[in-house]
Amino acid sequence: MRTALVIGTGLIGTSAALALAQRGVTVHLDDHDPEQARTAAALGAGTDEAPDGPVDLAVVAAPPAHVAAVLADAMRRGVARGYVDVASVKGGPRRELEALGLDLSSYIGTHPMSGREKSGPLAATGDLFEGRPWVLTPTRDTDTEVLNLALELVSHCRAVPVVMDADAHDRAVALVSHMPHLVSSMVAARLEHAEEAAVRLCGQGIRDVTRIAASDPRMWIDILSANPGPVADLLADVSADLDETVRALRALQSSDEAKRREGTAGIEDVLRRGNAGQVRVPGKHGSAPRVYETVAVLIDDQPGQLARIFADAGQAGVNIEDVRIEHATGQQAGLVQLSVEPKAVAVLTAALRERGWAIRQ
Repeated sequence: MRTALVIGTGLIGTSAALALAQRGVTVHLDDHDPEQARTAAALGAGTDEAPDGPVDLAVVAAPPAHVAAVLADAMRRGVARGYVDVASVKGGPRRELEALGLDLSSYIGTHPMSGREKSGPLAATGDLFEGRPWVLTPTRDTDTEVLNLALELVSHCRAVPVVMDADAHDRAVALVSHMPHLVSSMVAARLEHAEEAAVRLCGQGIRDVTRIAASDPRMWIDILSANPGPVADLLADVSADLDETVRALRALQSSDEAKRREGTAGIEDVLRRGNAGQVRVPGKHGSAPRVYETVAVLIDDQPGQLARIFADAGQAGVNIEDVRIEHATGQQAGLVQLSVEPKAVAVLTAALRERGWAIRQ
């Protein structure tokens, strides 16, 4: 691939354009908002000038509700040899294109499984997709050259290609992305009118659960409108679990010992099923999840503190597998939780104490 046209210069489109430009591809940028395309160009994602002729690959990064229309226009104009979209829903756009009677041999639907809570070109980065799954949904009609162009796009973005059926993809993202976003939003909504004294008690747990609720509602309305059925089915299952959990909690309030035992069993069941589901979430680099232990270090909220901890861990010969930061409420301090191999806990703890760090037991 030597040339590409990215149509839609939001977070995903601009990030893909940045990755392609960094790999030497000549990237042309187009957006219904010319100012947004100019911003992406100023970031080094390419040029907002139109290409002289057909490019090798057109990447459509429009909202799901508009993908089919944008693709159809580009294909009718013959702007590229191959066409992909990066929308988070795949079955609907393809069916819309089929209904328009277009030849889809030059098209393949794709979806990079990566993003941020922020949107727009200023939130884009060239490494957004690195190491992340990038779903491809070819059909028997897909031209081999177009599939190869899509695979080259994924390679340039340093993502990991995953081939799926379009409708299977839509059911999968409903489970791992769309439904969790709504659940996160519903939990966060409980905080809107909560007493300030209660909100000040927020810790890392509530931050983890509500983090994705900060995303742009307009963007998510587009996404959910394109995949409502599978999401609704999953939420119905969650609703049934909630009903059972509420009944179990009410039973725990009973003065009847048998009902309390029944309530305990109900709560234990949902917690154990949660454990069983959580261990299936892929671990580091998509491998099977591994059990790490945590070394908790108290730090001041000062520049360079994290760099010092990582440098001290490196000098001790310990690899940090993961890191989380819990900020203290009302104080310029926090707790850094370093996840390491169990055998490295004693080594790291001793090394950090020797270098003056306060370890929380």
